[in-house]
Amino acid sequence: MAKKKNLRSSEWFNSKNHKRDTFLHRGWMRNQGHPQHLFDGRPVIGICNTWSELTPCNGHFREISDYVKKGVYEAGGFPLEFPVFSASESNLRPTAMLFRNLASMDVEEAIRGNPIDGVVLLMGCDKTTPSLLMGAGSVDLPTIGVSGGPMLNGQYQGNTIGSGTGVWKLDADLTAGIISENDFIDAEISMSRSKGNCMTMGTASTMGSMVEALGMSLPGNAAIPAVDSRRYSLAFMSGKRIVEMVNEDLKMSKIITKKSFENAIKVNGAIGGSTNAVIHLAAIAGRLEIDIGLSDWEKSGKNIPTLVNLQPSGKYLMEDFYYAGGLPVVIKRLLEKKILHEQCITVNGKTIFENNIDAKCWNDDVIKKYETPLVENGGIKILRGNIAPDGAIIKPSAASPELMKHKGKAVVFESVEELHNKIDNPNLDVDENSILVLKNCGPKGYPGMAEVGNMRLPQKLLKKGIRDMIRISDARMSGTAYGTVILHTSPETAVKGPLAAVQNGDIIELDVERGVLNLLVDEKIIKKRVDSYKPVLPDIKGGYQKMYVDHVMQADKGADLDFLVGKRGDKVKRYSH
Repeated sequence: MAKKKNLRSSEWFNSKNHKRDTFLHRGWMRNQGHPQHLFDGRPVIGICNTWSELTPCNGHFREISDYVKKGVYEAGGFPLEFPVFSASESNLRPTAMLFRNLASMDVEEAIRGNPIDGVVLLMGCDKTTPSLLMGAGSVDLPTIGVSGGPMLNGQYQGNTIGSGTGVWKLDADLTAGIISENDFIDAEISMSRSKGNCMTMGTASTMGSMVEALGMSLPGNAAIPAVDSRRYSLAFMSGKRIVEMVNEDLKMSKIITKKSFENAIKVNGAIGGSTNAVIHLAAIAGRLEIDIGLSDWEKSGKNIPTLVNLQPSGKYLMEDFYYAGGLPVVIKRLLEKKILHEQCITVNGKTIFENNIDAKCWNDDVIKKYETPLVENGGIKILRGNIAPDGAIIKPSAASPELMKHKGKAVVFESVEELHNKIDNPNLDVDENSILVLKNCGPKGYPGMAEVGNMRLPQKLLKKGIRDMIRISDARMSGTAYGTVILHTSPETAVKGPLAAVQNGDIIELDVERGVLNLLVDEKIIKKRVDSYKPVLPDIKGGYQKMYVDHVMQADKGADLDFLVGKRGDKVKRYSH
């Protein structure tokens, strides 16, 4: 394949008009032992690495990067690895979501400001995937994604245990006194037994699937276990392919289109994907200047059956999903029903149809046939009403069918701190028909819109054997979580959205099939309550968190910072001494 002319990196390393700058740029790079021939005009490939010992899901990314480099070298490129901010879902406080946009800024400026012709994004833990795609989208160079892959199945007392999903169940059992603290710790040790991200269909595995469905990775990226040798082979081939993409000038914007987003929304429904995908896809679309909103989820996600029988919606885990055939099988089954836009291009230059139509399924219980799905109408359901005029969402495949149409009395918590203080009070006026309402946990209110929407049930109800109730908030929940949980209520309480009007004892009506979420209170009373409401605002003294609170958009807009939306391209002012 012929080399691309006029590489970006040549402005740094081979400028004919600014030889002094070339001397400086190239000269300092030599101190790492790079020989002369690597500066001969070959594509420079940046490897954007979110490795961190504080981000355990991405702890093996140094090894993955080494394989990417091998592929880049084989294809005649020059790989240069660079670190970016790594948002750890399991460690970072107050919530990793608060720092997704910060990480995207780091990614964008690192790519634009350096001598890079194409970029490989190494991503895994929940927020590293959207943040890297967001930052790269604003620059719009040839780009390919490589996910870290899921952990091996957890094994506990002769049964599988899924990361996240098992935690919520075990925590409920511990609170109810069914298991001991030692049992809880044994399960913890048994759950995370290899490198990789959550092996349930949580946000990490969902976003790995979205990368593949969007066409931004090689086929198979979503499900190969982190410690499987085929994960490293995929990394090698991705490094090889990115050099070809540079020579073809196959930029990110040529791959990700409105139609590829519609494909991703449909695939998300079929896999029982995380509710967090709604926010992340909207933010990625905003960077690429593609209009994706809740109306697109209503249109494209409607009537999509959930085919993948994985926790938290089903039974199995990601290792089983891979052995059954992985995401290519899901895509094939949607293609066969003419549900996807089959001509969408992918990073390997082939269409999504060409990549997946010959996929074979090895276990129809893990990946159900279209005619016998896990859930007939899965996906993400959009709810609207007088407490969610800009929308709220629910994941039917993870909810209780008997609660999908319900009226109940509100039990209100004005903050997550009040929830923690009161939820186990034996005098709390609550029963299994009540609806728990949590306020001030949205993008501005928490800040960062933490994963607290799947509120723990009251201890007195857990002891009665109750394991699900309707819960409503302006927060998010982990993709590993389950239950009849209504999330992302917009506008949020902190900006005096109408969720602020809900008071203890109010009757709330939910009808998921009709897409209705209403407070059965007179509209004039709602307005009066909202006007007099005083939000519980975070105590922010400055720094990035103040910038975030001042500029973050609402959940239905992807919770990006308003000034980061759009493409700013790859042009950068020449550095000159």
